[in-house]
Amino acid sequence: MTDVESAGRRRVLGATVALAGGALLPALGQGAPRLEKPIPATGERVPAIGMGTWLTFDVPAGAQRQARLAVLRAFFAGGGTVLDSSPMYGYAEAVLGELLPKAAPARVFNATKVWTPTRLLGVRQMEESFAHFGVKRFDLLQVHNMLDWETHLATLKDWKSAGRVRYVGITTSHGRREEALAAAMRRERFDFVQFTYSPADRDSERRLLPLARERGAAVLVNRPFDGGGLLESLKGKPLPGWAREIGCEGWPAAVLKWIVSHPAVTCAIPATSNPAHMRENMAALAGPMPDDALRRRMAADLERLL
Repeated sequence: MTDVESAGRRRVLGATVALAGGALLPALGQGAPRLEKPIPATGERVPAIGMGTWLTFDVPAGAQRQARLAVLRAFFAGGGTVLDSSPMYGYAEAVLGELLPKAAPARVFNATKVWTPTRLLGVRQMEESFAHFGVKRFDLLQVHNMLDWETHLATLKDWKSAGRVRYVGITTSHGRREEALAAAMRRERFDFVQFTYSPADRDSERRLLPLARERGAAVLVNRPFDGGGLLESLKGKPLPGWAREIGCEGWPAAVLKWIVSHPAVTCAIPATSNPAHMRENMAALAGPMPDDALRRRMAADLERLL
């Protein structure tokens, strides 16, 4: 989580409404139901809230790195499995490789990316990612920000056939290269696509989300809190009455429920370096989810408030 997001979240916590007359949302226990959504290519289901590592896990060795272990443990205790990283994120892959054995989760869905030009450099970089994670197979390998994507996709297809990769994907963020991504999606069948979607950035509703459904691609949503700006904009504003209908005590879970209840979205991947914030994020996996009518009400209120 960026400093802006962390500060915004602290202020937002003071602005949430009490759910008068209703029970507080319980912590997710091992047997509690959690929202899972299918990967269209196979039908495999994954929890709808994952974890990103941009900025938050780019930390050197020492106490700061060990502090991220509590974040991972909160993530897995809340029912998460999907971890998304990239060589672009500095130390993040190495940090995950060091801390995951200590967290000892029952299940991990490891996702990372290739972010370099040319086949030779791409293969070298991806082999380094295998070494960082300490795995022989990735659940998902993605071409980061479409960099030399046609070259890397050929490698990823070969590795998928060989069993080194289960799913292949492509990414963009901040609303960049939407037209190019749409063209790539029409040309190739990707198991996963990753792009930005939030109440503060709904551009993907027009083309990318419908196209993902049409092409049978799972969707990972990055920047669900708009880099923290969304929570900053909501500071001091009480949750509307619909929060009770979906069991939300705070804005983070409410925003995430709105995002992952979109029928094309498979999983949102917010990032944080704070275990308490991680628990707030994972609360979005529990309780009722908004239907289409409620999503429209939520969108109208969020547009008014942002």
